[in-house]
Amino acid sequence: MRIAIVFGGSSFEHEISIVSAITLKNVFKKLTPLFIFVDAKRDFYLIEAQNMKSKFFSSKEYLKKSKKVTLEKGGFAVPSMLGAKKIDFDIALNLIHGRDGEDGKIAALFDFFGVKYIGPRIEASVLSYNKLYTKLLAEHLGVKTLPYITLKRGAERKVTIEYPLIIKPVRLGSSIGVSIVKSAKELDYALDVAFEFDDEVLIEPFIEGIKEYNLAGVYAKEWLLSLIEEPQKEEFLDFDKKYMDFSRDERVKEAAIDAALVEKIQESFKKIYDPLFKGAIIRCDFFVIDKSVYLNEINPIPGSMANYLFKDFEAVVESIATNLPKEREINISYLYINNIQKAKGKA
Repeated sequence: MRIAIVFGGSSFEHEISIVSAITLKNVFKKLTPLFIFVDAKRDFYLIEAQNMKSKFFSSKEYLKKSKKVTLEKGGFAVPSMLGAKKIDFDIALNLIHGRDGEDGKIAALFDFFGVKYIGPRIEASVLSYNKLYTKLLAEHLGVKTLPYITLKRGAERKVTIEYPLIIKPVRLGSSIGVSIVKSAKELDYALDVAFEFDDEVLIEPFIEGIKEYNLAGVYAKEWLLSLIEEPQKEEFLDFDKKYMDFSRDERVKEAAIDAALVEKIQESFKKIYDPLFKGAIIRCDFFVIDKSVYLNEINPIPGSMANYLFKDFEAVVESIATNLPKEREINISYLYINNIQKAKGKA
């Protein structure tokens, strides 16, 4: 199976996406990857496998050495004087973290142009990209979340949550712009940092030492769930730790938790996933407080696709690639217009 890994994008997480793509190049042994890079100007480039190195992008060598491609009906193509030459692949993998990839833009393009792809569909992207919408989704599905408030840029900075608290930009991942605030005197600075990245922030209580667990998976005729990981962290996973996290390609250790808790975490994951996220490999991060499971966040395009959580990641990719949701076909018959024409005697 030939898989087109689409990465980069106009996003604060652009570099993270590059790291993820380089990691998957090393992970795929049976599948044949090709690489489509989306630069900051949202131009597409076909990247040769041997050039999948971070410096190739940071130095902008791709502008001279890589072919610019276009997205057309059915896939990508290389323009030429003799007409566009279609790039041969079976399925695309959306690996753009943050804006462009997780907000629904590339999903909308793939749907519009009829490109088969692995990744969250438009509705799933919208609800998981915005942390407030994620809270509302979880509440609707009966999955617990921590209490929260939101603040908009320019609004009164009134906080009703007790310290310590954590501040997060509403539409950003990879812990960018996130701060732990331990007292009122630290609040303004933390808000200023967060508002550098977004016009709205989410504020939650920060619970030191809280148990956190990560689970990834898909539904492709059957549930294919990863092991559950208990991430090792200090206060929280900051940007630098998550940057390293995105380059992981070795399977991690399974969390030492009892079967009852495993089942609770898995059931919460299934409620979140089905049916909204069908067609995507996602990772959900959960908190556990007094044996109750709380959703922390949904990662609709997790770092390096959370390959390190699966026993056979390539088998998971192959399974979902052959079990994608299908958009309903609509037959346009022009019956309404024809009837109007007949009524006017113009048939």
